[in-house]
Amino acid sequence: MGTDNTIKGITPTAVKYDGSPLRIAIVHARWNSIVIDALVEGTLKKLREFGVKDSNIVIQSVPGSYELPLACSRMIAGSHVQATTNVSDLLTGLNFGGGSPFPQGSRTESPAPGGSASAPPSNAPFDAVIAIGVLIKGHTMHFEYICDSVSNALMRVQLDTGVPVIFGVLTVLEEEQALVRAGIGRGIDKGHNHGEDWGAAAVEMASHIRRWKEGNFA
Repeated sequence: MGTDNTIKGITPTAVKYDGSPLRIAIVHARWNSIVIDALVEGTLKKLREFGVKDSNIVIQSVPGSYELPLACSRMIAGSHVQATTNVSDLLTGLNFGGGSPFPQGSRTESPAPGGSASAPPSNAPFDAVIAIGVLIKGHTMHFEYICDSVSNALMRVQLDTGVPVIFGVLTVLEEEQALVRAGIGRGIDKGHNHGEDWGAAAVEMASHIRRWKEGNFA
């Protein structure tokens, strides 16, 4: 891998965030599934590194990226229903659209740090939602319309609900760019899996929101 002389990239934080009390949702599209699968795995890897329990990670799928905003909105609402009705399986085990490569059982094969795969799932509302999709430019305006609509709608969901919605939608010009951003590039440089960044961002933002709700800005 060559030296990257660009200035892009997030500055690592010195704060060690504890994800063990958090409940996180991942909702992903199924278009471009090879890239999607890698991004979801990268996201899960990072969430577990921060201590988020497998039992507190809910994964759902939808057909494409255009459906992500509605799914995020309804999942947040559904998690509040769980919290008030004490019904643990309203979201657990469901799969919007069917066919998710990450069914309920697959999330419990590797226990999260500081937790157990058999830990009872939380009924608390989601602390953050990670929306994952892959949009690759084609020969029509479809790409621009979807990118703009999804970006604005996901922002509106988090502003309307107060729940962080992490923007995990790749908007790339060609297939290879998507593969590199999922860490599975075809060349010598496989790239970096951006799902890891999204997992870290979810834990950090969820932790901030919990503090800020209590008026704690230290």
